[in-house]
Amino acid sequence: MDLGIRGKKAIVCASSKGLGRGCAMALAEAGVDLVVNGRNAELLAKTAAEIREKFGVKVIEVAGDVSNPDVQKAILAACPDPDILVNNNGGPPYRDFRELDRAKILDGVTNNMVTPIELIQAVIDGMARRGFGRIVNITSLSVYVPIPGLDLSSGARAGLTSFLAGVARTVIDRNVTINSLLPGKLDTDRLRGPHEAGTPEEPAAAAERKARMGADVPAKRLGTPEEFGQICAFLCSVHAGYLTGQNIPVDGGLYVSAF
Repeated sequence: MDLGIRGKKAIVCASSKGLGRGCAMALAEAGVDLVVNGRNAELLAKTAAEIREKFGVKVIEVAGDVSNPDVQKAILAACPDPDILVNNNGGPPYRDFRELDRAKILDGVTNNMVTPIELIQAVIDGMARRGFGRIVNITSLSVYVPIPGLDLSSGARAGLTSFLAGVARTVIDRNVTINSLLPGKLDTDRLRGPHEAGTPEEPAAAAERKARMGADVPAKRLGTPEEFGQICAFLCSVHAGYLTGQNIPVDGGLYVSAF
């Protein structure tokens, strides 16, 4: 399917690896020029080079933490009039809520609620004036299914979800949509646990880990960043202009609900 976005410009936050990388790859495949971002400059450069070589689109790298105001300014300077914004950021680590102090709580809320709101504020009016905009927020299935130990992540992302529910309805008439994707068990570094990014696994160990982690998923497997990215790209397409304010689980059926 032609997504109708060839030649558009996108900002994809936290896109050097994992789900953000999957989204950047899928958008580049659709012909979208990119600004990519990540904390690890070396890993980001590697991802950007791979995208350029594979898809031939323009890719600008902005290294740094997207929650840092100076990094946000650099991202927006590199692409002041994006057609697409994919909000993504790492969540707080697993931690009993009793261990959270005010500073940790504020950091979590800043990273997973305030930062995407700030970026949306910066780009949404320009999108509306131009008559096209697609904003996709990568949140978490924990918005619907709370996970003890990830309370801060769940709370911050749920706050973002509620905040944007009304905003999304104010710009749909100018062909600007805001939706969220809620990843469940996808095969990313965060799910694999602490290790050096990009470190290969032994095939047998990887197969065992994936089978064990996917056993309670109706799909009986983990999802991949690549298929997650393709769903994101569709939400950014011209075909998704009548879909807004939605929170879509990408979880292989793990979240059980009829509605």
